[in-house]
Order: sequence, then structure tokens, then C-alpha cells
Amino acid sequence: MKKIAIAMVMTILLTISFSCSEDFLNKEPMGVTSENVFYNAKGIDALLTGTYSMIRGSALWTVSWGASIQNWTYGSVASDDAYKGSEVTDQVPVNDIEKWQVTPTNNYPADKWRLCIGMGVDRANKTIKVINKSLTDGAISQQQADKYLAEARFLRALFYFEARLVFGDYIPILDENTPDPKVVSNVNAEGVVLKFITDDLKYAADKLPESQAQPGRPTKYAAMALAARAYLQDLKYADAKPLLDAIISSGKYSLMDKFIQNFEIETNNNKESIFEIQANVNDINESLNAEMGIGLNWPHGGDIGMCCGFHQPSQNLVNAYKVDANGLPLFDTFNDTDFKNDAGINSDQTFIPDDQTPVDPRLDYTVSRRGIPYKDWGVNRGADWIRKQSEGGPYLPAPKPFFKKSERYNLSTTTGWQTGINANNYRYIRYSHVLLWRAEVAAFEGDLVKAKELVNLIRERAGKDKVMGRVKKYELTTDFYPWGNSAPGTSGSDIDWSQPAANYKIGLYSGFANKEEAMKAVQWEQRLEFATEGMRFFDLRRWDNLPNKIGGKSMAEILNAFAAADLRVRKSFMQGAVFTNSDKYMPVPQGQIDLQPGVIEQRPEYK
Repeated sequence: MKKIAIAMVMTILLTISFSCSEDFLNKEPMGVTSENVFYNAKGIDALLTGTYSMIRGSALWTVSWGASIQNWTYGSVASDDAYKGSEVTDQVPVNDIEKWQVTPTNNYPADKWRLCIGMGVDRANKTIKVINKSLTDGAISQQQADKYLAEARFLRALFYFEARLVFGDYIPILDENTPDPKVVSNVNAEGVVLKFITDDLKYAADKLPESQAQPGRPTKYAAMALAARAYLQDLKYADAKPLLDAIISSGKYSLMDKFIQNFEIETNNNKESIFEIQANVNDINESLNAEMGIGLNWPHGGDIGMCCGFHQPSQNLVNAYKVDANGLPLFDTFNDTDFKNDAGINSDQTFIPDDQTPVDPRLDYTVSRRGIPYKDWGVNRGADWIRKQSEGGPYLPAPKPFFKKSERYNLSTTTGWQTGINANNYRYIRYSHVLLWRAEVAAFEGDLVKAKELVNLIRERAGKDKVMGRVKKYELTTDFYPWGNSAPGTSGSDIDWSQPAANYKIGLYSGFANKEEAMKAVQWEQRLEFATEGMRFFDLRRWDNLPNKIGGKSMAEILNAFAAADLRVRKSFMQGAVFTNSDKYMPVPQGQIDLQPGVIEQRPEYK
């Protein structure tokens, strides 16, 4: 059945107006539908659809980058996974996020607050009010009300979860019965925000079906998985464990055969997906039903240039994929030396990729680097494909959300200036998340056998596929594009298609000596599996509260070591950047404090 597709025109027309009672306000303005039309099943479903439309942030259009559900700024660029990319003079507020120098006037966090609380939570609450009134009036049955409320409360929990990731507990708790949101403080007692989120998700899990006819609607297992992730933010392993076990034992999900299949349009809504953010293109101007929040994060230059070269993987991340002779991670030495890159080398100059150092096969599905085939676009030609290598680094924007050349203008947008926007869904929660979260619980509990079993499941899958095509020409001039004299399936001299593109190797763990070793392996695996997916910073933050932190190192030690070593690649960008515990959360936007003086308060570390 067709997935949920929401046109922005519908979003505007379906706006609910809870207005005052003065006579001059009683006349509906043109373009606004009367609230009364929604008090039935058809109307409620339309309102829910409008609430789903908030998730991607497209309602904010060109200012949606700071509100992206994929958290490429707060979860990826703020970590050691990625650089802002592009060049320092473009989207300057992200420079401060990357260098941990954010101020309350930065407009990116303001967009996240506005989307999650001012729009998403507000829309969910208004929808819940209509559902409850429709039930009271007898317009819908209890069964219908349960279904609608479950979806609406799941969405409200999702918006609050996203807000909490970025702002912590300094967010106002608003429900459908809040009489006046303008007087609700954002200062909460410990545990209140988490409980509000998980209460919504428990209700959703109890009422939602095990499967949905329409992709994009949550199931009971999606609610359980999101609740488990919410508990994991506070290291509440005992609360997350039964939820993760229920998902695994349900038998509803399994790993895709290949890692890359979680990032391809043709395998949207696959057997590994638990909750997936749907993306449609070319069904409305600017393709607003796709993920506008990553609209800047596509290759900018050269043969495949679009816009705008943001979110480039870091050298630190590339180094993390190096492995030892047994195919296992180099936990403590991975960043001592850099895996070979082409920084400072023009495309027409000689660069010979490293085909000797063993690396995890997931590297070249997560990072696009010079001399390696890039999907069906051709061999990455290096500097000519990078907007400004000296400032954004030597790697193409994170390729997981990208599309194939064969899909261009069919499954990518044909309108607007952000022409990389495409129909690739965002797998918000997938089965590999659940398996590795459960492995984390096992490591914490000292169940070393379970931790090993689950981590090895992920590693075994990672070893089943690799990028093929060993490039044998090392000066990649414009006439080389796309494949030199060696198109796939041919036997030209520029590329040997019978050989893997690099020396890929991955091994399985034979066992863990203790729970600290197991946790270290689990943490590492989560980085490799979910790299550039907007999770790394949040994971580092929560692991910083473990007894052994992150493999024996604190979050500050890891990020400051990353900044220091990065000077080898980008020379000066991270000069003077220092991460402290005060940088773990974004500040409350100053604009919100100004709107509600004496009500909305700033986080203590930003006062």
C-alpha cells in the first residue's frame, strides 16, 4: 500500500485554529479549514497525516537544516564522526557547533526547538484534543480512538525525544490539557521528561498493532524501540532490556543480507526497518515531502556537483575502520597515524590509494574517498569533487542518504536548488540498532556470551559485501569520468573489476575477558555501524556516565584528542577548540527566553 505522503499544501490547509471568542475573529480567514470538519475519522486521519509531516522539518523549508530529524549537526558534526564540510564562510552557525562554541543566539538550535516543541508537539496535542472530543461526541468508536491516540502519542514522544537529545531536560512539558503553554516553565525535576516520553510510548505500544498496512506508521515494536532508546540515554538498562527482548523474540525483523541495503531507495521499508521516515519527491514543488534538513549535504563540485558539500566524514572516522591482522578494530592505536588520504593533492596529480592496510568493508559504504567507485556515479576523482578540501576535508559528503545516478530526476528532485533531495527514506530505528543496544545491555550486566553473539551477528553481515573495482590509474583527470576505459563489466586497463577496491577484512570476536572489554567492543561496533547517522555525539554523552566511560576514556578526552589530531588534516580549523562538559547540550534558544521572560530559563552552563 502507498506510504504516507504529505503535501505541504495540505499541511497549511489543515491548520487548526483555536481562536478567541470575539465576534470579529469568528469569520474564518481564507485558506483555513474550519476545525469542525476534523471531528470524524477522515478528519482525524488528515490531522495525523499533518502531524507526521512535521517530523522531517520541511515545514521550516530553508531553515530546516537545524531541525533535521537526521541530526547531522548535533549528533554527527559535533562529534568525531564528521566535519561541517563545505567551507568556513557558508552556514557559519555550524562552525560553532563543530567547535563546541555555541551561543544561545545560534539559529540552528532555535530551529530544532521550534520544530520539535513549537510545531511537532503543538500539532500532536491539538490532534489529541480533536480525537478525545470526537470520542466524547460519539463520532468515532473507542477502538478508533485508541488507534489514533496511539499514533498521536507516539509522535508526541518522538518530538520530545528529539528535543531532549539536543536540549536535555530544559524543555517545557506540554500535553493536550495544558491550559496556557505560555506560562509553563522548562525547568523540570529529574526524571520528569523521560517519564513523560516513556508514558506516551507505553500507551502507544499497548494500543498499536504489530504491523501497519501503510509504511511510515508506527507499530507497537517501533514504540518499544523508541522507549528503549529513551531509557538508554539515561543508562536505564533494566528498563530497556525487556523492550529489546520483546522486539527480538517477536520474529518480525531480521538483518538485511547487505549493510548497504539500509541506505538504498530500492530497499526502503525492508525487513530490518522498525521505524522509517518516509520520503517522496516530485509530488509537490521543491520536493518538500522529502528530507529537506539534509538538503545541503550532497556533492558540490566536479562531474556530479549538486549542493552544497556539507557533512563530510572526518579523518578520525576513516581511521576507525582500520583493523588488525585478525580483522578486529585497533581500539587504542587507530588514530595514531592517518589512513592515507589525498588532502592537498589535485585530481590530475598522482595519488595511489592504500590497498594494503586492512579495513572494515563498511568504510567505503560510509565514506566516499578518492580512487574508490562511488555507487554508479563513477570513481571518486578526489579534489575536483570536493567544494573546498582544505576546509571540509578530503571526503565526499556522507553517502548513506545519497541516491544512484540511474535514479536521478526520477527518485531525486527536479525542482528547486537543493537537487540532491531524494526518495531515500531515513531508517530512524532498524533491527541492527536493537541488536547492538541489547548487546550493550548484556555487556553492562556482564553477560559476555550474549554480548559477543549479538556483536558478531552485525560483524558477520558486514563481511558479506564489499565495494568492487581496484583502480589502476592514479591521475584522475576530467576525461576519466566516470570509469576511465573500464566501465563495469568491461576489461579495460584502468580498473580491475575482479578485485575489491581495498584490502577489506573483518573478523569475529572469539570472546571477551570481562565486561569492560565487552562494552568497549559494543561501543566501537555502534560507531562503525551507525557512523554519520546523527547518533555519535549522543552516544558519547551517555556512555560518559558509565563507570569505565568510553573504553576507559571520557567524552572530553576523546573529542579533544580528535580536535588535536585533526590539525594534521585541516591544518587550522579546530585550532583552539576545546570540549568541556558544559558543551554536552545545546543552549535554550535566546528567542524562546525573550518570548517568555521569567518562564523559560537558560541552562545553568550558558548563563
